This record gives sequence, C-alpha cells and structure tokens, in this order.
Amino acid sequence: MKPFAAIIVALVLLASPIARADIKTQPVEYKVGDATLEGFLAYDDAIPSGEKRPGIIVVHEWWGLNDYPKMRAQMLAKLGYVAFCADMYGKGKTTRDPKQAQAWYDEATTKPGLLAARSKAGLDVLRSQPQVDKAHLAAIGFCFGGTTVLSLAYSGEPLDATVTFHGGLIAPDAEQAKRIRTTLLVLHGAEDTFVEPKDVDDLQKSLDAAKVDWYMVTYANAVHAFSNPDAGNYGMPGIAYNEPAARRSWTEMQRLFQEKFARK
Repeated sequence: MKPFAAIIVALVLLASPIARADIKTQPVEYKVGDATLEGFLAYDDAIPSGEKRPGIIVVHEWWGLNDYPKMRAQMLAKLGYVAFCADMYGKGKTTRDPKQAQAWYDEATTKPGLLAARSKAGLDVLRSQPQVDKAHLAAIGFCFGGTTVLSLAYSGEPLDATVTFHGGLIAPDAEQAKRIRTTLLVLHGAEDTFVEPKDVDDLQKSLDAAKVDWYMVTYANAVHAFSNPDAGNYGMPGIAYNEPAARRSWTEMQRLFQEKFARK
C-alpha cells in the first residue's frame, strides 16, 4: 500500500471507532451559468432513508476537487452526516501544477460574483439531498476552501457552524460581519507563512466588533495545508502535513458539530 493511501485509511478509521461498510458515494453534476461542475456526495446508506441528518458542505484546496476533500467527505459520512464536496473550478479540473492552480484560483476569485455563486450552488445541491435535514447545515473548507467558506458565512447563510482549516484569513467588512449567522471556527497553523499576523488580528477585531460567535485554535509547528497527508508531495515551500494538528483539528471540528447540532 502506498504511504498516502495508508494514511488515508488510518484517518478514515480514526474518524469512527466502528467502521461501517455502507458509505455510498457518487458524483453529482450541476451547472452554474455556462460552467458544468461536478461535486462529490457521501453518506451512510445504512441509516434508514427516512432519518434526516445534518449536511456538511466541503470545499477543496487550491488544487481542485481531488481525492483529499473526497476522503474528508467520507470521514464525515462515517460520523453520520451527509457530505457534499462542492466543485469551485469546473468538472475534471484538478492539478498538481501550481501555475495551473493559480490560474483557476484567479478566475474563481476575481470574476465578480463567481465565488459566491459557485459556493451557494454547492450548498443548494447539499440542501436538495433527500437524506439532509435542511435545518442542520455546516460548512468546512481547506486552504482556498477555508477562505471560501468564510465568504459563504459573510454572505449571511444560516449555517450552524463554519470551519476553516488553514484557510486564507480575510476579514469581513462591517456590513459583511453584521450578516454572519453562524458560529465560526478558525483552525490555524502557528507557522503558516501564507497568513500574515495582521490578517489574524484584522479578522479577530472585525468579528469581535460585530459580536460574532467565533473562536480560533492555533497549532504549534504547523504550516499551511497541515491537515493534508499529501501536502509535502507538492514540492512547494511552506506547505506540509502535521499529524497532531490534523488529528486535533478534526476532533475540534467534531466537538463543535456535536455542540451545535445537539442544540437544535
């Protein structure tokens, strides 16, 4: 077994002490404007069909909708959630080339309204799944995806929780901050050189000024992309896997979900 595959198996097993054999996965094609997107749905088919459960939207890293977010979606399914990986670039658009990733990122983030339209379309696909309790929704994202779910929160989507793993930390302006209707959890690497200390400070001040329900956990010795077992294989400085940070951040996310969903 390849090292990355072995790590994925270990992480999936870690997500649930009792492994299920009924995780159903499927691609879901949808459109935003003229673009054809293809997301990835995961849920536990052993749970009775009439039993609604929370839905979690998962947003991928800079590299596109590759195996990593799909693995995380399956881990969420093993926890009893319905998970949907949104596609922010377009069907089949994944890469290991930083230049190509940057080009797709630039298109998604600089074309007015595109990022918001694609993230909300992904959330609509999640809501439409028959297994999902539409009153119990959350969002998680990794790196670029972490930034994306923050922007989704800033748009006023009524999510129970929004969790960013080593995302770019862009502070909301005053009007955006007033629209936030979710609890925010920021999971951040203490050595992340992609995020300036000022970015962290600006984010905290903006959220505090609007009295947003938020908290942040910072992990020692962790750099950008710390949750991804494959991060060190991209050959980019400043990104690397950190097993304790990956494990602890996933546990922190679960703790928040248990708190928020239990209150409903």
